[in-house]
Amino acid sequence: MIVETTRPATTRRAARLRGALLWAAVAPGCAWAAVRLGGLDRGPLVQLLAFTPYAAAGSLLPLLLALALRRRGPAVVAALASAALVAVVAPRALPSGQPPAAGPTVRLLTANLLAGAGDAGALVDLVRRHRVDVLAVQEFTPAAEVELQRLGLDGLLPHRQLSPSIGTVGSGLYARFPISAGGVRHNRGGWGFDQAHGTVAVPGAPAIRVESAHPSAPYAVDQVGHWRTDLAAQPPATPGGPLGILAGDFNATLDHGPLRALLDTGYVDAADQVGAGLVGTWGPYDGDWIPPVTIDHVLVDRRIAVRSVAVHRVPGSDHRAVLAELRLPAG
Repeated sequence: MIVETTRPATTRRAARLRGALLWAAVAPGCAWAAVRLGGLDRGPLVQLLAFTPYAAAGSLLPLLLALALRRRGPAVVAALASAALVAVVAPRALPSGQPPAAGPTVRLLTANLLAGAGDAGALVDLVRRHRVDVLAVQEFTPAAEVELQRLGLDGLLPHRQLSPSIGTVGSGLYARFPISAGGVRHNRGGWGFDQAHGTVAVPGAPAIRVESAHPSAPYAVDQVGHWRTDLAAQPPATPGGPLGILAGDFNATLDHGPLRALLDTGYVDAADQVGAGLVGTWGPYDGDWIPPVTIDHVLVDRRIAVRSVAVHRVPGSDHRAVLAELRLPAG
């Protein structure tokens, strides 16, 4: 009798333990979904949200476990969390409809040069091979400017608005076509990154204002306020006015509320438009365990059609360059 009484009690304790462990496995996905859907990107949660695509994939594991163990409650909750995360992530891998733009094609490349350490030869080669029309660079130094000129970038993209600086704050904009109303905007937060900008005159299309974007990075909790300030200060789209493009290192993914708010002014993310929105642009790619995230973007006015987006490695930089082929409205 003692044995018969003990066995059911032991079985019940084991079942409760399994249930508790299963709920513990389900809880992170639920919390992540609540933070992402609630736009609660504050403090250390800002950095975590950059990895939401990985969290969406990982949330399927507790669901499969709950189904295998036939635990209805955890399975339902896990399914809801997974569905929420997949719903916000999966569309980035699917192409969207494009506006009926009938103007010329423009190829735009953006690259963060990691305080000038990015390989200038590789960058010029990308410009030459892909017939790039507009180049936006961040963390642009005087040495990088000299090296790019030596390698022939001026012959490929003769028009420019440059603000080189030692360290990480420099910015530059090069174009095949004339640039007018050029200038440099200085972000107030964090490191105070510069953003070179200008109006590019593409034959056969309306003039386009292009800016090399580089808001502050939320690399520490005390920097999150600067990050939010810089993103909020980015020039909004003007759906009823001139065309605009923001291209660069935004230090934010599509899972961050401030970037989504910027898109809501009238931009689209070029990579997201063509189903390439999950391709990582920031590593690091030196063997560290941190997986790639997508923080470099080309944001274009919704009247501009996106034909293709590709990322390219630039040796020496921890960012990958983003190349977008765009079809402009007719002028």
